[in-house]
Amino acid sequence: MLVISNNTSIPDDEIELQAIRAQGAGGQNVNKVASAIHLRFDINASSLPAFYKQRLLKLKDHRITKEGVIIIKAQQFRSQDKNRLAALARLQTLVSSVAVTQKRRVPTKIPRGVQKKRLEHKTQRGKIKTLRKKVISE
Repeated sequence: MLVISNNTSIPDDEIELQAIRAQGAGGQNVNKVASAIHLRFDINASSLPAFYKQRLLKLKDHRITKEGVIIIKAQQFRSQDKNRLAALARLQTLVSSVAVTQKRRVPTKIPRGVQKKRLEHKTQRGKIKTLRKKVISE
């Protein structure tokens, strides 16, 4: 059972773990040992609360397919057990990150004094630039 928060958790039967061969250099064991873990988690078929499901499906994450399946591949370690724990930890952080609601940003108003000062500075710079021009005599 993967614990997400105090009152939400994911049962083990909803998480599909499969051992696969890792990519890259690995010496003699690379073609013999399946040490990488391929994790699949179907959001729609899970027992997560509805707001978790909605927010997960709205995420623009490359690990979430169009069908709503989270796919995580862990191959950082040489040990299958460590890779399994790493994949589960990544799933846990992904699901728990959705639970945190970001505070809505309230744009600040620019004070009148600051606006007036900016406009005065602009007119002053404009006057300086007009004085730099060639004088046209008539």
